[in-house]
Amino acid sequence: MSTLGSHLRIPANWTIQRSTPFFTKESVPSALLTHHNTAEGVFGQLCVMEGTVTYFGFADSEATEPEITVVINAGQFATSPPQYWHRIELSDDAQFNINFWSEKDKSDQPMFSVKK
Repeated sequence: MSTLGSHLRIPANWTIQRSTPFFTKESVPSALLTHHNTAEGVFGQLCVMEGTVTYFGFADSEATEPEITVVINAGQFATSPPQYWHRIELSDDAQFNINFWSEKDKSDQPMFSVKK
């Protein structure tokens, strides 16, 4: 995780606004497998329970080569900062969920957006 640096640390006063169910290769929303970003003022915390999830981070919405690649193993997590473009790939046995953190209540707002 050190490759991501401390700028991906969730601020101490932020709280979890929403958590997804656990996803597998069969149930993962297709949006997560393609270029998408977290909403303004929202950190995504990807928590892997089984298998591995590979996180690819991109400089912007048009980038095709990742600037960051992180393999997240079972029992580990990684964070994605607000408005950062990324996508994931899953091992066949992967099981994970995402916690969305924010400074203020965003329970009625989208937590991420997909490239149009």
